[in-house]
Amino acid sequence: MLDGVSLDQLRAFIAAADEGSFSAAARKLSRAQSAVSELIAGLEGQIGVTLFDRAGRTPKLTSQGAVLLADARAIAADVDAMKARAHGMSAGLEPELSVVVDVMFPLLAITEAAKEFRVTFPATPLRLYVEALGAAYQPVLDGAAGFGIVGSLPLMPASFSAENLVSVTMVTVAAKDHPLAAKAAPLTKSDLAKHVQLVLTDRSTLSKGREFGVLSPQTWRLADLFAKHAFLLNGLGWGNMPLHAVKEDIAAGRLKELTIAEIPAGSLQLPMSAAYPTASPPGPAGRWLIERIKRCPSP
Repeated sequence: MLDGVSLDQLRAFIAAADEGSFSAAARKLSRAQSAVSELIAGLEGQIGVTLFDRAGRTPKLTSQGAVLLADARAIAADVDAMKARAHGMSAGLEPELSVVVDVMFPLLAITEAAKEFRVTFPATPLRLYVEALGAAYQPVLDGAAGFGIVGSLPLMPASFSAENLVSVTMVTVAAKDHPLAAKAAPLTKSDLAKHVQLVLTDRSTLSKGREFGVLSPQTWRLADLFAKHAFLLNGLGWGNMPLHAVKEDIAAGRLKELTIAEIPAGSLQLPMSAAYPTASPPGPAGRWLIERIKRCPSP
């Protein structure tokens, strides 16, 4: 019966395969050789398969044993991961870290932080949501995310706390063949109002009735920043974008940064914050990630 297979048996099997003999496995496990032999024989009896050929001076894995060794390793690794996660939970470590990130925040910075997170918290899975505007708050409000990396818009619920992270530089751009790109700079707001503005829309209801950075009565609204980027490149309107997302297009001449008379160059800054319910602050893993992101250079 497979129900009788023990973790001790699997560890003895793995050690014997890795070390090349029962005696070496015994030394590795700090057990008597007879105990290791009994554990492996018991495992073979439980599963009905001969794992080692004992005809020679040292036991050799059978073909069936070689196949089952991978399964044994996977089971032992899963148990070790469960133990590590349970140990972390008993010490207050989150069993899983869920984070929502504003689409304006550079994902490269998140990626770099995630690489270090994986090393520092190997037993804590990371779940990442990417949203825009009020929708970046919604998973935190719903309890699906522990905290959010959000744009500092006037949406912060009163029950939330926020910590400043970095600021994202925003630029106003249009395609190289858009009428605004050919117009003499600086442009006025009335110039912009004559053309369609591409606007990122909120998938939540948190900003219902509010407008952010809308200067034209003619708007096309998109719920995805990458769709907005594609529309801009194809000359379907003008709009504001995070500089890090379009700097290569500007350098290559595919997009042109528009100079606006009423808006000083470089003044469009979107502060980003780590936001979470005051009553449920981040645990050790979440706190580590917030502090790591604070060290990111301002994009």
